[in-house]
Amino acid sequence: MFNDLSSPLALLQTRRSGKPRDMIAPGPDATQLRQILEVALRTPDHGKLAPWRFVIIPDDRRQAFASLLEQAYRSERPDAGRLEIEAMHQFAHQAPTLIVALSSPVAGSKIPLWEQQLSAGAAIMNLLHATHALGFAGGWLTGWPTFNDDVRDAFGHEGEQIAGFIFIGTPGKAQEERPRPDYDTIVSTWDR
Repeated sequence: MFNDLSSPLALLQTRRSGKPRDMIAPGPDATQLRQILEVALRTPDHGKLAPWRFVIIPDDRRQAFASLLEQAYRSERPDAGRLEIEAMHQFAHQAPTLIVALSSPVAGSKIPLWEQQLSAGAAIMNLLHATHALGFAGGWLTGWPTFNDDVRDAFGHEGEQIAGFIFIGTPGKAQEERPRPDYDTIVSTWDR
């Protein structure tokens, strides 16, 4: 096992997802956020299509985002209860930094849609690695808002999909390691 925590490999071995509800200030400043997003742009991208986009929701727009979620949720579920609506507002106000990641495939490209979608996921993973490298916690959430067209339309257009909401901040409490898959169950050698 590699134990030099100053090495890039050790950094990758210690990355884990943070819970957005547990993240506190500070989040990355404007320079750090740009660095994080520039690392995301260095993602494998067959055809150089950049089939992904990132939309930052600034602090002063969080309430508008919460209102958007509430309106879209009530439109889909008119009988929504108070706790469901409160959950939408809580979602919108978690962590100091919030980024909407969009899978934005290039229609008509010879590059298969699946490859473009994989590239979007890889861009998010690069974003999370850069977040960790700067000492912040990052959490990639999906959930109901990811699949709602009204929410998607507020950030993108038909043909795009919200790949997730990326929350970034400082861990408010110690992050516990979670169980990882068993190496021998996941990795095998082809022998046919």
